[in-house]
Amino acid sequence: MMSLYLLPATIPLLYVGLALIMLRTPARWPQLLAWLPVLAALVTAGLLLVEGAGQGPLIGLAGVGFSVRVDALSVTLLLLVSFLGATVLHYSRQYLAGDPRHGRFMFDLALTLAAVTTLVAAGNLYLLVGAWVAMSLLLNRLLLFRSERRMARVAATKKFILARVGDVSLIVACGLLIAEFGTAEFGALTAAITSLPGELPGAALAAACLLALTAVLKSAQFPAHGWLIEVMETPTPVSALLHAGIVNAGGFLFLRFADLMLAAPSVGLVVAGIGAVTAIVGTV
Repeated sequence: MMSLYLLPATIPLLYVGLALIMLRTPARWPQLLAWLPVLAALVTAGLLLVEGAGQGPLIGLAGVGFSVRVDALSVTLLLLVSFLGATVLHYSRQYLAGDPRHGRFMFDLALTLAAVTTLVAAGNLYLLVGAWVAMSLLLNRLLLFRSERRMARVAATKKFILARVGDVSLIVACGLLIAEFGTAEFGALTAAITSLPGELPGAALAAACLLALTAVLKSAQFPAHGWLIEVMETPTPVSALLHAGIVNAGGFLFLRFADLMLAAPSVGLVVAGIGAVTAIVGTV
């Protein structure tokens, strides 16, 4: 039965296949292919309803490798990302028709969706970090598609710097959690955190702070929001893709580590305060 929980792994693989097809035929690929990841996400949702939450077996060595987690959070995000991804890919099919770089654009777009879906389905910290970094680097390629435009370069440079800070904080946070609890799997990690008799150990509290920093940077919260305002210099599908799971990845990260954040309420209060300031600034 555990092999059924490998089902979400087909979604990023489908996007990789789409990327290879689109690279060769950017404006002539069968549009129905964009809906295959949506179908796989729907089947995964059915698995969750019938069998309940679970985690697939690890494909790797010494705890490092590929494993996926099926729960309400991962299924909800897989449905959202795949549906919006299909819409963006449909729109992009003719968006740059005739542009000599159309194939490269579609290739990067589909690979970014593969990274996002790997992130939300990740069952262990190693895979989450790898998908997080890959998603960020692929987004930077998309932001620089119009590299001849100065403001596009400015936005990409700001995003690149902030993203690397976020990557380092995420890597250190995950390293602290693995060192403290001796596991990289989310199921075992959650069980270890919820079974703590008292307050969080210092290493776990530091990890919670670093994860909050990572989430704030990824979600373009104040004062790290400047680059998001300038992405209008990039092709329209990139702006749409940002809201198909990339900017929202900060919120996903916070929810994925919800048990850790609940055990560190002061961290949650700080993030809530930053979110409130961001909402006010955005409204103004």
